[in-house]
Amino acid sequence: MIRLFLSLCSILPLKINHIFGAIIGNLLYFIGSEAKKVSAQNIEICFPKISNQERQSLVKKALIHTGKNLTESGLIWNKSFSKNASYVQNINGEHYLEGSKNTILLVPHIGCWEITGRVLANTRKVTFMYKPLRSQKQNDYLFKRRNQGNLTMASADKSGILKIQRALKNGELVGMLPDQDPGEEGGIMAPFFNKQANTMTLLAKISQKKDLQVLMFWAERLPKGKGYELNLEPVDLCANGETLEQQVVSMNHSIEALVRRLPEQYMWSYKRFKSTHSYG
Repeated sequence: MIRLFLSLCSILPLKINHIFGAIIGNLLYFIGSEAKKVSAQNIEICFPKISNQERQSLVKKALIHTGKNLTESGLIWNKSFSKNASYVQNINGEHYLEGSKNTILLVPHIGCWEITGRVLANTRKVTFMYKPLRSQKQNDYLFKRRNQGNLTMASADKSGILKIQRALKNGELVGMLPDQDPGEEGGIMAPFFNKQANTMTLLAKISQKKDLQVLMFWAERLPKGKGYELNLEPVDLCANGETLEQQVVSMNHSIEALVRRLPEQYMWSYKRFKSTHSYG
């Protein structure tokens, strides 16, 4: 059923696709879905000082973008990298990729993160780390569509870390999604919007061993189905100090600053604070 739904979404023009996604997002809001409950709790944690009216407005906008993210995923996964690139209206900061420095791309769950690696992989080699899904069938489906051409997927385990290290050694771009709970072994507690959250340490560990640049990378979803704008900005992991803990804090601060710029496009429906917060 999910595959059929995504296949249907893949044949819709982007503008119609996003209208369809917005309808789904509105339904998620009005039926009191789990996505709405989790989003509302996360937004209350992160923006405690805004009014209830402002909070509800942000929840609704966020769910509309959640719906668009769902429908556009079918479109992106089932189209070629060159077709994906045709949806991009502008790339800001592309000059940061022109040097010889090894580069890790920090790709939070904001905007259309699925398109980021595919656009770059249209012209160069990119290795992206991912967290396997619990469902083997769903995982196989996504892996087949993500692991294509110049885009290599590396699982978040020891074998994946070796892939990442080899990619950097070969001068390839490496992408990481830093705002997922990495589990007990892969993270430490660090503040995110002044709330403790289990946060990945891999990026900081690699950066301490190698001379590399870290770039925040995101695809802003443009209104009315007009496409996307890609953005690359440098991130200073040593802004708060050079220890592992301080670098992880700096990483979270940089993600938080981006979320504050585009709060409605962040994936609030993910239980980011599950290690310290009980979602009811």
